[in-house]
Amino acid sequence: MLMRAEREALVDYGKKLSLAGLCPGTSGNLSVYDPDSGLMAITPSGLNYFETCPEDIVITDLSGNIADGGRRPSSELNLHAAFYRAKPEARSVVHTHSVFCTTLGILGEPIRAVHFMIGAANSREIPLAPYVTFGTQELAETAVRFCGGSKAVLLANHGLVTCGGSLADAFELAVTLEYVAQLQYRARCAGSPNVLDDEQVDAAIERFRSYGQK
Repeated sequence: MLMRAEREALVDYGKKLSLAGLCPGTSGNLSVYDPDSGLMAITPSGLNYFETCPEDIVITDLSGNIADGGRRPSSELNLHAAFYRAKPEARSVVHTHSVFCTTLGILGEPIRAVHFMIGAANSREIPLAPYVTFGTQELAETAVRFCGGSKAVLLANHGLVTCGGSLADAFELAVTLEYVAQLQYRARCAGSPNVLDDEQVDAAIERFRSYGQK
């Protein structure tokens, strides 16, 4: 079985995404990329995370050619592949339909620097890409273009995409940004949120370079 460890990790993190409330039902998708082989392990289309087995994970190249697996890959395969092409440092992509990130996308708002934790995305704000039909090459290209140097991008009326140097990193960033989005929404409901200025966010980004157990 190709990429057995990566398949097992995707099954595990799919359940984590569901339990965290980031992917209702069968929504959302995850992938891991191996640059040495040029292969990507990606979750299957429309399969419940708690019914997914390692054998259900699909292995493809970045052009969508299936190398191993009997399932149909996620409908957002193009989206994942586009991020790996645009960000050579990325080893994992996580796409969620989390409630507060999606709510801001419906409101037409980026995730702003209402909390210093936004610095984890290496960005002063999480940009908002305009709405494009899901599963299309146009969506993939639009998401990457609006993401720019950030590690995440909001998709209008759709959800969130994060990328990281590992599956754990991409997952944790999705959790963190859902928290920041919730703070922004709640503060917006109560009044006018205080947004950190560029200097304050840049200082947080710099601190994140040495954060954690590197």
